[in-house]
Parts: sequence; C-alpha cells; structure tokens
Amino acid sequence: MSHLSQRKETNCLNCGTEVIGKYCHNCGQENTEPEESFWHLVSHFFNDFTHFDGKFFSTLKDIIFRPGFLSKEYMKGKRATYLNPVRMYIFTSFIFFLVFFSAYHLPQNVFKNTVITLKGKTIAQIDSLPDADFQNFTKLLNNGESMRRQQFSHYADSIRNSGGLHFFYSGKSIKNYKSREEYDSVIATGKVKDGWLRRRLTYKEIEINNKYRNKEGAFLSELVTSLMHHFPQMLFVSLPFVALILKLLYNRRKKFYYVSHAIFTIHLYIFVFIVFLIEIGLDQLNHIIAWRGIDVVINLLGLLILFYLYKAMRNFYEQRRFKTIVKYILLLFSFLFLNVLLFLIFSFISVFQI
Repeated sequence: MSHLSQRKETNCLNCGTEVIGKYCHNCGQENTEPEESFWHLVSHFFNDFTHFDGKFFSTLKDIIFRPGFLSKEYMKGKRATYLNPVRMYIFTSFIFFLVFFSAYHLPQNVFKNTVITLKGKTIAQIDSLPDADFQNFTKLLNNGESMRRQQFSHYADSIRNSGGLHFFYSGKSIKNYKSREEYDSVIATGKVKDGWLRRRLTYKEIEINNKYRNKEGAFLSELVTSLMHHFPQMLFVSLPFVALILKLLYNRRKKFYYVSHAIFTIHLYIFVFIVFLIEIGLDQLNHIIAWRGIDVVINLLGLLILFYLYKAMRNFYEQRRFKTIVKYILLLFSFLFLNVLLFLIFSFISVFQI
C-alpha cells in the first residue's frame, strides 16, 4: 500500500469511476495524490516487487520452517496473506544468480592445453636434440629407421593434424576434413552421403577444430563458461518437468491438478535457492577463516534439502510414510535423469554458441 496522501476528489484518475473508499472498485487503483517524491518512487517499487510490508518475511519463514505448508495454503485459496509464489521465485532466483555469478567465475587458463608427446618427449624437445641423439630417437618412432629433420617435421604435422576435438559422430573421422570446402567437395563426389543435420554437425566440428586445434584448454574454458551462464535456464526449464513427474507420481490423487504440483515445485526451488545462498556465504567465509567445520555445515545443508523434500511431500500430499518414501525415491531418480538430459542438451547448445 502507498504512503501517499489520499485525494479529496472521488474520481479515479485511471478510469474515471466514482471511488468509494481508498481503492477504485472498477480498476483497483488507489485514490492517492499523483505527485510523489523520488523516495516514494523507489520504496513503491521495492514494496511492490517484494511486499516487504510483512508478506515477504512471513512467506519466507513459512517456506523455510514449514515444508509443504504454503503449497497447501495456495490450494485452499489462501493467497492474499502470502507473497505470490511466482513473484517470490523470480525475486529469490534473481538474488541467487546475482550472488552466484559474483562469487564464482572461471579463472583464465584453468584448463591446460593438450601437449603432444612422443616416447615421453614433446615435439619441440625432439626437434631440439643434437643430430646424433635426434637420429637415435627417431629410430624409435620409425621402426628402427632414422628420419631427417624435414621428414620428422612432416611426421609431426601429421600427428598434430590428426588431433582435434570430436563431438559428433559423422560416420567418418573428422581429421580427414580440414575445411568446409574440402568436406563439400567430398560430398559433391557422392563418396559421403550425409543428410542436412549431419552436415551441420560436421561443419561445426570442422570450425571448432580449426579454431581450437591443440588449444583444448581454451575450448573447455569457453564451454564451461557458457554452461555456467545457461544454469538459470536449465533450472527454469526443469521446473515444469519436475511438476510433470509429480503429476505422474500422484496421478491417482484427483484433487491435485498440474498447477498444484507446479506451485509445490516452485516453493521447493525457492527453498533450494535460499539454502544455496547460505552455502555460498559460508563458502566465501571459509576462504577467509579456513575452518574445516564450515565444510561440514555446507554438506549438512545439502542433506537438509533432501530431508526438506521428503517432509514437503509428506505434508503436502498427505500420504502414508511408506508411499511417500517410494515416490520420494522415484522422484530423485527421475530428477537425476532429467538433469543429465538437460545438461547434455545445454552442452550441445553451448557448443554451437561458441
């Protein structure tokens, strides 16, 4: 509610309807003076977004200490007392990812590039050997026959070119194609008959291999960074699928509609965000004081999420302990499978965005 002065006039400034009381019965706008200070503007935005007039903290308290309670209240139609679950999800996820990306970022050169070695020596080390040692060493690589340095140079180039990063099965080794033009020429001859999708995959693999040849570390850094930035989308996409899994698990409970399961999942995710925020704070504190007990607390918080899920299912769906445990285990395995599948999909997307 606004803290602005109420207007003496009774016409609604939004729709023109005669107002009886503080709010227009037609459009719901509060009948207050339109002039407001900058502080009123800021506080109105903050209150409107989080309802810090008591709703936010009461909702937060019930989510943390009463698993499944708010979802049950929502089903009963008791919604004005608590913050809207979608709004609460947006707010907590925004805070979580803001803190997450501020606290964690991938250092440069965290992954080392692959160094090609032959018989325990790098190509550069072999090439720098004195002539006599060079001749003796190359005999180990060439069935007892020594190589000239020019021969070894071609041999080393073939080793380098045979490397690369392989992501998609293309029926034929990608090392045979150094460019799109070379691949297209092979397609034109009819020797390789790849469909539209196979061609797109091969084109991308050629592009990545040319860009990151012998620089696997740089590629992995970009891939992990891209996956980290897809983390919010992965969680958001998983939400309706978790609700669908719950719908299938409780399909015989006719009073629970899909939306009921979705609200339950949203409240669960909000709790997870809160626990993760606490864990991030403890982890950052651990960097300062380096106390092993903090790691124990972080691990216990992870177990708390599992316990919370069980209690929330038990309280919200009101089934006996044995049935709840069985469905709890099925939900965990389904969630694991779902996340592996989403990880693979978003990894695939990330590769194409690099």
